[in-house]
Amino acid sequence: MSELTQKQVVTCFLRNRGEVLLLRRSAKVGSYQGHWGAVSGYVEDTPERTAHQEIAEETGLGAAVSLVRQGESFTVEDENLSTCWIIHPFLFDCAHRNLRLNWETTEAAWVPATEILARDTVPQLWTSYAHVAPTLDTIRADRVHGSAYLSYRALEVLRDRAGSLIHQHRDQTSHWAVLRQLAKDLVQARPSMAVIANRVNRVMHTCRKAQSARDVEPAACAGLGQAYAADEQTAQRAAHYAGGRRVLTLSRSGTLLDALLSADPVAIVVAESRPGGEGVAVAEQLAQHGHPVTLIPDSAVGQVLRQRLADIVLVGADTILPSGAFVNKVGTQLAALAANRYDVPFFVVSAVDKLSVVEKIELETMERSKCYAGPAPIEVICPLFETTPPELVTGFLTENGEQAPAQMQAHAKEFERIAAW
Repeated sequence: MSELTQKQVVTCFLRNRGEVLLLRRSAKVGSYQGHWGAVSGYVEDTPERTAHQEIAEETGLGAAVSLVRQGESFTVEDENLSTCWIIHPFLFDCAHRNLRLNWETTEAAWVPATEILARDTVPQLWTSYAHVAPTLDTIRADRVHGSAYLSYRALEVLRDRAGSLIHQHRDQTSHWAVLRQLAKDLVQARPSMAVIANRVNRVMHTCRKAQSARDVEPAACAGLGQAYAADEQTAQRAAHYAGGRRVLTLSRSGTLLDALLSADPVAIVVAESRPGGEGVAVAEQLAQHGHPVTLIPDSAVGQVLRQRLADIVLVGADTILPSGAFVNKVGTQLAALAANRYDVPFFVVSAVDKLSVVEKIELETMERSKCYAGPAPIEVICPLFETTPPELVTGFLTENGEQAPAQMQAHAKEFERIAAW
């Protein structure tokens, strides 16, 4: 047997609205003609720079993508081609689907990732995806994204496991037990984020009678569609309130960020949002899209509102409590108190799915080193989330329009019902 030639390639998955882009390889490419794959190419520079270059060349989406994860490389041996492929997998989020394909591709499709298992693909494409796909652990560890974003990832994890069980494990007797445990783990993954529990519970409630992976997979896909639609409608509502105003915000809410990007505010003030500092990246993204942005330390929020440098405060929410209080990144309550003191409207941008069925939830904290990593014997408290009382909230901007804190309670019974699966 001849020695295999090693060739390094990137495999890049582009994700939009919970679906990934698959490309059918043309007859003009050097290998696997007619098979489905992701964006790929030989590594000629660093793998990451190659990935960006191939995305731009093969799809025209270079400016529309942002790197989510680079997975560990692995090898695939193909004796027919006398080649040992060294695969460098990548996952990118993609802002839109406006493709400009080149000669390497004859057909493109945005599909649930589990469709990889049903198509004639290049070798080990599902393995490549698994190296960068969201997991229970990545959801638990994510301290950058908001709860809506993480709810999408949770539904993808549930969908992917169901699809894997269908296609790779023929014995269906244990499928429901595996998915049931995974769903329970996802519900508990981020206790400060009720939207993850509500959206996972909705899928499992739908499938509670059939108890089949073949039902969970399409139900999770449908749940993703419903979740994106609700959050997009919420963003549209919030964009109306942001237009023509000077907005103050903090932390990172994907729904609110979408609203601000699509609105025409006079100015946007963003607090840096410690610990974590994700407000900095939000300010950069807004500025890159041409918005007039001012970044401030969290401690300056009160001063900004006292000086009337903002005339509305818009924040996201990780969880809304039945009382009308809500949980969000630490620093939100001080912003609400300052807004109340200086008579500035304070609105929470949130889909209804973020309503918790219980009033008391666990508030997550961050590791001690995020506040202090020195040698002194100092007791450190480093909260990540906090609760803001309903009396400080002007209103909630939801997919159903503006609602007062008391109105949000009406949705609790529905979430209690679907949680009983």
